[in-house]
Amino acid sequence: MKCVIQAWHHHESELRRWLLSKLKNPTDAEDLIQDVFEKAMLQGERFCSIKNARAWLFKVARNALIDRYRMQHDQVELPDNLTVIEDEPEAVDKLSECLPRILTELSDEDREVITLCDLNEMPQQHYAQMKGISLSAAKSRIQRARKRMQHTLEINCQVKRDSTGNVCCFVPREPIK
Repeated sequence: MKCVIQAWHHHESELRRWLLSKLKNPTDAEDLIQDVFEKAMLQGERFCSIKNARAWLFKVARNALIDRYRMQHDQVELPDNLTVIEDEPEAVDKLSECLPRILTELSDEDREVITLCDLNEMPQQHYAQMKGISLSAAKSRIQRARKRMQHTLEINCQVKRDSTGNVCCFVPREPIK
């Protein structure tokens, strides 16, 4: 604690002048000085290992000043009867509704690789070892299965795209029971 007190005695007046020049209000500057001192004291013996105590004190003061400015922004009271309007989920996000049905329409091999690697997050290296194939072959198999699934999804769920190529709408399909 001795190093905190020594550093404080060396830099307090300079710190006080700086804060006063920024705040223009002695009471506010004094409040922030007290906050900075408290933070320094809370450091305890760790404060002694700080290489540049002046820089640390000014950084803490600057951060406290920024926090104070943020808190001073005008705030508007909201009425109690304000309702929250939920955004409609993007079409591409809702497209997952078609996935269970589409998976049943894929080949067994495509369904397995997509289920294991994409849905169950199995690492591709683990999938390759499980199938006794190279990692490169596993990656190719996964990419081909994804393309076939995308094609099946676009046709069977009648996916439409907007002018920018993003999914804008589709026809949901019920899963096979």
